[in-house]
Amino acid sequence: MHVQALGYVGIGASDLSDWADFATNWVGMQMVERGNACRAFRMDDRKQRLVIDRSLPDGARYFGWEVADAAALDALAARLEAARVAVQAEPATLADQRCVRALISFSDPAGNRLEAFHGPLLADEAFRPGRTLSGFRTGPLGMGHAVFHVKAIDDLLAFYCDVLGFGVSDYILTPFRAYFLHVNPRHHSLALIETGRHDLHHLMVELFSLDDVGQGYDIALGDAERIATTLGRHPNDAVTSYYLRSPSGFMLECGWGGRDVTPGAWTPSEVTLGPSLWGHERAWLPEAQRETARAMRLKAARDGERRPVYVTEGSYRQVEGVCPWWDAQRAG
Repeated sequence: MHVQALGYVGIGASDLSDWADFATNWVGMQMVERGNACRAFRMDDRKQRLVIDRSLPDGARYFGWEVADAAALDALAARLEAARVAVQAEPATLADQRCVRALISFSDPAGNRLEAFHGPLLADEAFRPGRTLSGFRTGPLGMGHAVFHVKAIDDLLAFYCDVLGFGVSDYILTPFRAYFLHVNPRHHSLALIETGRHDLHHLMVELFSLDDVGQGYDIALGDAERIATTLGRHPNDAVTSYYLRSPSGFMLECGWGGRDVTPGAWTPSEVTLGPSLWGHERAWLPEAQRETARAMRLKAARDGERRPVYVTEGSYRQVEGVCPWWDAQRAG
């Protein structure tokens, strides 16, 4: 009955052309027209992952969470109602717009519109990226992750963990408080950052190749004002990434190399290194927090903190040089 992945995200925005340029030429998604008021964007074999809708007010958002089948959707609805959460069974016309078999809608304690669905529809044609790249890491991991600004994490944590079945991967207490939650092997499909307000902080998409990220960063450097967070690496999910300012104001993270967790057999822990192992200068943080984050990165460098690189099968070659004697033995 539990949620399996972040399936899609919808954004209300009046300027479709700015989003079309951003999502295709900067991020690498494929645009699909959905009439005069809507643009949908593909990342894989599904008909859509991101939807920009001019008929919705600017700033309106919805987040589609996938479940296994119709029985799982019914069970989730019953679980929500037992927790005194109002649930709406949405009509087939909305399911058609979302390109799914069926869906329900409800809100979290912060007022974020959530949708749960089953039966995503697949496209008839192969995915064609908006810029040259190797593709997005999606499939059973979902489209990526979403991170919410929240006034108080404790007000939402029980809802996502106890009602929706999310698991805690780890958490940060300094320089800001944040919890990272998983529903599948992706390190987190949702995170909550305590900032004293309710909003969308960022969306993240993960690419197959580090070169996809580096080349995207080169594109972003052509308009440096778009860069909200510089290139860097997180210590908890091990992602190497940068963050762009989207046309709707929230950030979009383009990353590579995320580690996996083991749902149901994972022990959460505090991340004491801070939010980044290196890089990730955050222009959006208050100055005092930026200085704290920078001091934490410099300490990590002095302490020689390192993390493994996580790669997909076949995307790497092991280099020699760690032990000359062993290299010689292998060669002989």
